[in-house]
Amino acid sequence: MLNPWRLRLLSRLDTLGTVRAVAQDANLSASSVSQQLAVLEAETRTQLLERTGRRVRLTPAGLMLARRARAILDHMDTVEAELRTLGEEPVGQVRLGAFQSAIHTMAVPAVTRLAGAYPHLEVELLELEPHESIPALRGGDADVIITTTDFVQLPLGPDLDIVPLATDPIVLVTSAEGPRGPVSLSAFADSPWALDVPRSYMANLTLRLCRESGFEPRVVCRFSNYLMTLQHVEAGLSIALLPELAVDRRYRVSTRELASPVTRTIAAVVRSGTPLRAGVNVVLDALRQPPDLPALAPWVDSGAER
Repeated sequence: MLNPWRLRLLSRLDTLGTVRAVAQDANLSASSVSQQLAVLEAETRTQLLERTGRRVRLTPAGLMLARRARAILDHMDTVEAELRTLGEEPVGQVRLGAFQSAIHTMAVPAVTRLAGAYPHLEVELLELEPHESIPALRGGDADVIITTTDFVQLPLGPDLDIVPLATDPIVLVTSAEGPRGPVSLSAFADSPWALDVPRSYMANLTLRLCRESGFEPRVVCRFSNYLMTLQHVEAGLSIALLPELAVDRRYRVSTRELASPVTRTIAAVVRSGTPLRAGVNVVLDALRQPPDLPALAPWVDSGAER
């Protein structure tokens, strides 16, 4: 019989790539992980791993089982949750990953509503940007994520189900009120820019839009936290492109819409292929409720008022 714990180790090997990384993730020694994977090979009577020097890689059979293991484990979680909730409310834990600007506007209100309606359901909230949340969902470290469908570096494939939630415009954020109306990025070619961390959605998007406007932005800082970016912009040290949901009203900054509008599509995403647990379903239902209004800045250019 297949052992769920060993299947999980095999699935993590597919996601993380090395036995050492799996061992660190599972708080085990590398030798213990190798031993358990060897037992799994004996249980399945199939060679699952190929050893090349000091490293191992999955055989075609091992890769197939690792990919199927995620669906098997999801199905077991579903059955377990259904047994626990027959005739009762949803219980157990659901791990919800969300990017920074969606946490307070979408995730926290949903979790608050669920806490009142389902006191025995525990929603663990994880801050995960799109380049982190999609691998986390695929690897089983999150059950639901709020992400953008526009992050082309990590496309959402048929292994994931998408539930559209909202659209969010990208705006230019500056410290000073400017002329009315939409702005062209080319007018800010000589300005200092604040960017997100490399490879993140907003860093890649900002670079692409600036380059399409004919210039390379002069990057003076990189922050993974939008509040730090807003603080830097408020001080007059930089300008930035941010999602409108990320613009916190506590900061005295001006938001301007772009002459060539850019929006991102926000969606909840789950793994496909297995029935959803009751807890996951109620989380999705809570997220489908209209989000809070965007956190607009206290003073904005009148041409960009929403």
